Amino acid sequence: MAEDNKVGEERKKFNMRVFGSAPWLKGIEKQRHRTKVFKSGNSLAVRIPSGTKLSAGMEMDLLVEDGQFLSYDPVEQPKRMFNIAKVAGSAISLKPIRPEDRIFEDSPLRSRDTSKDEQ
Repeated sequence: MAEDNKVGEERKKFNMRVFGSAPWLKGIEKQRHRTKVFKSGNSLAVRIPSGTKLSAGMEMDLLVEDGQFLSYDPVEQPKRMFNIAKVAGSAISLKPIRPEDRIFEDSPLRSRDTSKDEQ
């Protein structure tokens, strides 16, 4: 058992080295917990252990196929709309940009120096 933990730790270290600079390639970390189904009023409930990224009151989408529990996913929360009425008029000291301040000088494009890359 201790050797399995050692192998697992070595694999984690390897993955951190390989995927550390490319987090989008990192595999999903999974944890397995044993829990019991219990009755809560007229419904069934599952106690979810702490230490997960779930919080009380989160809305979940439960996938059940052939009467067996398969998985659950958080429901996408609607994006909050920005309420401009709350900030309108709060920056009264700001002035519009003058047209002469909007003019930028043209600068030549810099070419990439490939001689440094070849060394």
